[in-house]
Amino acid sequence: MDATEAGIDETALQSAAAVTMVKGDLFFLKLWIDHYGAQFGKENLYVVNHGRGADVAELAAGCNVIGIPEGSVEDFDRVRWRFLNNMVAGLNAYYRHVVVGDVDELLILDPASGKQLGDWLRTQPGGRVMTALGLEVLHHPDEETGDVASGVLGPRRYVRTSMFYSKPCVVSTPTRIARGGHFSSYPKLALPEDLYLLHLKYCDFDAYVDTLEARNKFADRSSISFRKTMIGRHWFSKFREDDAAVFRAFGALQLEAGFDMAGYRKRMAETFKPRGDSGYFQFDRTEDTKKYLLPDRFFGLV
Repeated sequence: MDATEAGIDETALQSAAAVTMVKGDLFFLKLWIDHYGAQFGKENLYVVNHGRGADVAELAAGCNVIGIPEGSVEDFDRVRWRFLNNMVAGLNAYYRHVVVGDVDELLILDPASGKQLGDWLRTQPGGRVMTALGLEVLHHPDEETGDVASGVLGPRRYVRTSMFYSKPCVVSTPTRIARGGHFSSYPKLALPEDLYLLHLKYCDFDAYVDTLEARNKFADRSSISFRKTMIGRHWFSKFREDDAAVFRAFGALQLEAGFDMAGYRKRMAETFKPRGDSGYFQFDRTEDTKKYLLPDRFFGLV
C-alpha cells in the first residue's frame, strides 16, 4: 500500500528523511550528519540516541534527537529494528522516502548520473522499497597513510562489493525490515543502477579499533550469551579477531580492473526470492574475493 492508498496526499509530503540509531560512534555519526545533512537538511535527520549520550546530543544538534534508555543487551538487535521499523512507518506519513540504516552506512549516488542524492530522490516515485548495492570501503594502512578527518573517499580508494551490505534501505511503502537491515518484506527488488550503500566499518584502522573497544565494553558488561543478544560476535571481546590481521587481509584481495557493477546487480535480480517462510525476501549472498579502485569521480562524496 502506497501513500495514495493510505489516504495520504503525496504532494504534501517532504521528499526524504534519514534515520539511524547510535550509541557513541561519534566518528561515524559526524560522517552521517555531514553527508545526509548536506543532502536533506539537518531538520530532516532523525538520530535515536541509545543511552541518551550527551556527546551524541551535542554532535547532533540541529537534527531531531530522540533519547531512549540504554536497556538490556538481550535481544538487542531485534528490539532495535522493531523500533526503527515503527519509526520509519510513522515518518512515511510525512516523507515520500525514508533512508534507514546503521550509522556506518551511507547511501550515495554515482556522480556519473549527473545528480545529487537529494535531488534524485525528489524525482523518484513512492510505493516501493529501494535496495542499494553495497560497497565496503577498505583501508590499506601501509599504503593509505592519510587521515579521513576531512573526507573518506579519496584518502580511501579501495572497495569490495558486499551482498551482505546490499540492503533495502530506502522505504516509501509499508514494509518490515529484518534485524540488521538485511532483508525486507517488500516482494519486489527495486535496484537502481546508480545507487550504492557504503559500509564504512573498515574505512579507517584507528576508528575501527576505537569502535570495537567501545562495543566490547558495552557488551562485556552482560552475562547474557551473545546468541541471545542478536548482535554480531565481534561486539564481545572474547570473539574479537586480531585487528591488524583483519586489515592485512584486504591487501591480499585480488584487484579487479575497471568498475563494472552490472554483473553483481544481474545476479541479485536473478536470485531474488522468498527467504523461506520468514515473510522476507533475499538474493544470494556471497563474500566477494575481489576489490576495486573507486573511480576519481567518487572522491569527496563522503
